[in-house]
Amino acid sequence: MGVEIDPFHAISISRLAHELKDQGRSIIHMEFGQPSTGAPARALEKAKNVLASNALGYWESLPLKKRLCQHYDETYGVTVRPGRIAITAGASAALVSALTCRFSAGDTIAMARPGYVSYRNTVKALGMTALELDCGADTRFSLTADRIAALAPAPQGLILASPANPTGTIMSAEELEAIALVCRERDITIISDEIYHGLSYTRPTHSILEFEPEAFVINSFSKYFSMAGWRLGWLLSPESYAEKAAAYTGILFLTAPSLAQHAALIALDEREELEAHLDTYRRNRDLLLDALPKMGLDEIAPPDGAFYIYTNVERFSDDSMSLCKDVLRDTGVVLAPGIDFDPANGHRYIRISFAVSQDETREAIKRLKNWFETRV
Repeated sequence: MGVEIDPFHAISISRLAHELKDQGRSIIHMEFGQPSTGAPARALEKAKNVLASNALGYWESLPLKKRLCQHYDETYGVTVRPGRIAITAGASAALVSALTCRFSAGDTIAMARPGYVSYRNTVKALGMTALELDCGADTRFSLTADRIAALAPAPQGLILASPANPTGTIMSAEELEAIALVCRERDITIISDEIYHGLSYTRPTHSILEFEPEAFVINSFSKYFSMAGWRLGWLLSPESYAEKAAAYTGILFLTAPSLAQHAALIALDEREELEAHLDTYRRNRDLLLDALPKMGLDEIAPPDGAFYIYTNVERFSDDSMSLCKDVLRDTGVVLAPGIDFDPANGHRYIRISFAVSQDETREAIKRLKNWFETRV
């Protein structure tokens, strides 16, 4: 028998939403962390031209790797060479490659709880131990250097995420530097998930590479670049693991989609269009932060970045899965239950994605207001 892992409960909520939509219901999807916008226009045009003229065989784009190196230099002041970057079929593949090339079955990988559902499940599926560290409002739902320093024994690895899913918390440069120092002293290898970089509202996003060059970094074109369905990401490995990470990626996944790589090279320079998406998310965030406390949803994690609001719902229910189903059936608004992100305390939380249009956000607020205010 294989390793038992937890299901992604938001998928079953979404499945119910699509059934209701097929019945003629008006549905607003706020359950998944994916932009409602598509890839940048020039990237789409490039993809069309490539489709008409290219056989699209197995390929890893060196121009894309070089452009990503330029991105790290311009954005973080970090110099990397193309050989340290493996182009992957999304961030999920990058996570698998990082874990398998660096760790062994039985190793312990620490991570924050609440956190992205796939962290613990991927670690478990690979025969490693997921050490989930409960993080609450006192630490902005985020790990601290002191917490990691106190772990006994020290884990072999640590997964960081900033901005984080589901909370949106962004770790400061000082916090990241302190964690990097503790991990270096305790021989803990860091895997930094930076998939939400570019999506920030209150403070800048720093790469762990600014403080720890021996860290693994995961990123993707799914979020800021609005290319979730293109399934394209990358893994940036330390020099000492670059060849091994490339070998694991090739053996496990062969190559990432060729068409997506052509489009992504263009998308990296479409900042004006992408920043317009960010402006929409910022307005949606402001609308929700104004409206939700008036509904009784006033215990909210810091949505510094990403496009989520993680809020406590215990005054309404101690079963977030049932609450999400009730809200969906009654209002047509699809939300994610907190149990996906925190199996211990997530029954008291929900996650709301605001990566939708401003009109959809306003309509969702109207529907949710009517539902929650009758239950305060």
